[in-house]
Amino acid sequence: MNARIANALVVVVTILVMVGMFELVCRTVVNTGTEYHIEMWKYAVQVKRLASNPEIGHEHTPNSRARLMGADVSINSLGLRDREFPAAKPAGTRRILMLGDSITFGWGVDQDKTASVVLEQRLKAAGQSDVQVINSGVGNYNTAMEVAYFRDHGAALVPDVVVLNYFINDGEPTPAYRDVPTLARHAYVYPVAGGAWDDIKRRFLGGPDWKEYYSGLYDDTQPGWQKTKASIEALAQMCRERGIRLIVANVPELHILAPYPFTAVSDRVAAVAKAQGLEYLDLLPSVAQEDPSSLWVTVPDPHPNARAQALMGNALADYLLSNPAASATP
Repeated sequence: MNARIANALVVVVTILVMVGMFELVCRTVVNTGTEYHIEMWKYAVQVKRLASNPEIGHEHTPNSRARLMGADVSINSLGLRDREFPAAKPAGTRRILMLGDSITFGWGVDQDKTASVVLEQRLKAAGQSDVQVINSGVGNYNTAMEVAYFRDHGAALVPDVVVLNYFINDGEPTPAYRDVPTLARHAYVYPVAGGAWDDIKRRFLGGPDWKEYYSGLYDDTQPGWQKTKASIEALAQMCRERGIRLIVANVPELHILAPYPFTAVSDRVAAVAKAQGLEYLDLLPSVAQEDPSSLWVTVPDPHPNARAQALMGNALADYLLSNPAASATP
């Protein structure tokens, strides 16, 4: 063996050893059960699968289970984070379908603490024993994907009310999804390195800060926002055709609540709802007086925790109890 080959082998073996050591560190030290990038990766590989409809992108694998961000996650046979129930609506049942993303799903929150469950419990306590609130939230969905889900699956559940839980990143374009590579399904290095690279790009390579990024999504030239508006219009039309009450609930971004930096975005979403004759409920007042960090799943992860989910679920309940019939958009 000549010196060049020997040196090359030394380099390869050294790299493999270093990667192996990094993988060990990721599994034993970084993997605390609440490290955001690892937990989101676990969600992708343990609970999700590619959807047959590219407009939906990905979906929950029916009957899957995982522990994610400190919370047990159970997916029912319909692919929803909910208890088991028949797809056909029982006679005498009034269904409320919650459309949304990881916030509606209840990222980092036990299932019985999600806004959907809080809403159902409040309505039942108020005497509406026939109500069933269905949680169809899926992490990383945007409005266009949620509307595609409703068209393909949600409408078949025959809801009486649909709540479109709108979050500020719903203006993002739908990405092209592909399955997680086989090696990446088992390597903890994959999400850790990917998360680190995202941080580097944002901090040192000229990427916009989070406030600029979110606000920039709502320029009228942005294709994601144009698609979002068209999707809300399509959902409104589908609900009108089926006699379904549709409410747009605007979920606040929890980094900063006072003064809220995205009132202009909320106004744009409200204007779209008003143009379609839809009810619009801003959930910001339900949390505006709180310390933002007290509402986060973890300090680096501002998904709404159980307390925030309860505040917003109760705000939805207050609205529905105060407006038992569809009300005009203000």
